[in-house]
Amino acid sequence: MNVTSQKKNYALPIAVMFMLFFMISFVTGLQNPMGVIVKNQFGASNAMSQLGNLANFIAYAFMGIPAGIILERKGYKFTSLMAVAIGFIGVAITFLSGTVASFGVYLTGAFISGFSMCMLNTVVNPMLNTLGGGGNKGNQLIQFGGAINSIGATIVPVLVGYLMGDVVRASISDANPALFLAMGIFAFAFIVILAVNIPEPRMEITRRQAKQVKKKDTHSALSFRHFVLGIVAIFIYVGVEVGIPNIANLYMTTDGIGGGLGIAAGVAGSIVGLYWLLMLAGRLIGASVGAKVSSKIMLTFTSLLGAVLILAAIFMPVSLSITLFGAVVPIKIFFLILGGLCTSIMWGSIFNLAVEGLGKYTEMASGIFMVMVCGGGILPYLQASIADRAGFLNSYWLVIAGLAFLLYYAMIGSKNVNTDIVVTDEEAIPAEEQHS
Repeated sequence: MNVTSQKKNYALPIAVMFMLFFMISFVTGLQNPMGVIVKNQFGASNAMSQLGNLANFIAYAFMGIPAGIILERKGYKFTSLMAVAIGFIGVAITFLSGTVASFGVYLTGAFISGFSMCMLNTVVNPMLNTLGGGGNKGNQLIQFGGAINSIGATIVPVLVGYLMGDVVRASISDANPALFLAMGIFAFAFIVILAVNIPEPRMEITRRQAKQVKKKDTHSALSFRHFVLGIVAIFIYVGVEVGIPNIANLYMTTDGIGGGLGIAAGVAGSIVGLYWLLMLAGRLIGASVGAKVSSKIMLTFTSLLGAVLILAAIFMPVSLSITLFGAVVPIKIFFLILGGLCTSIMWGSIFNLAVEGLGKYTEMASGIFMVMVCGGGILPYLQASIADRAGFLNSYWLVIAGLAFLLYYAMIGSKNVNTDIVVTDEEAIPAEEQHS
């Protein structure tokens, strides 16, 4: 009777966690079409158009570790409420930037939204696992959350692309319906999380650990070479994942300058949405074969295939075309979009390889991983800077370099060469407390 009641009680917060998975990708993905808008509204360069994306992701560098500390000390409910409130404020400031037509206000909103996205990323996975009771059920809920995350990333470029209409006359205020949707979901999520009881097992673990007398540890996650290379890999991966569609959107919607194609914003948004839809398909495929194929093989294959696809996009003649969403576009765009199948499974593969054998250092490693998500802002900005100077297609050589490093990491860098480091707490915990 109690088990049934508990499941009913947690149905609503589980649904809210799914909504927050959606919001993470929706608000983060919003910076892609917004880059096209601010480029045209403020006459920004390609590099400046990516400053909102940079501001959104660089917030992870500031908030990654603090978010983990807040979660550890204050628990799931407090952290999620704080994240949702900050997210509402960030999106509201973005809305205000359209009212006052200010690029600076827009960047402020993107930066504050980044704080929220970092905190939400820190809390939603463990919280959903807890609400599901851990084990297979918890993992299943997280997989569903990941799928919903991909749906949000697919919808936002399509929605904002069609809201823009004519790229030349597009302004931030054109995206207001999408911003209102985001604020509405944040407000609803805040009310629901505030009203329900959420289990806090982490708080109890923290209290027990505080009572244990531990020896001073001379090692950390950064003592492992494969982890250090792994956080470089995750930095590069997120930059590659975001850079491919962001620069592709600029390439398609720019009219003639730097080799731009002058494709309508609605069509370009739909094509970029297809990239994220292919990421969803790739994640489903990865989940189905993950039990049989190792992370090393998956990362090796996708890095190599991704490089081949991007090279094909660079060298394929513009005259070769394909029809997508009712418009004739160069087939090289399709090869860029196919990259979504490759980037889809990279996060999980890199994370698994990087934390392999870390034991008690895994939680610290997760916090450092969240900091390195800032690569999703830095590398696309660098790529856009290259596009300003050398053209859109030449900017994808940065992506090729990134994929080459990921291939190296999969084949060589992911090997744990520090197996002599003790990764359990048994020596640090008094014997009488080990079985208490």
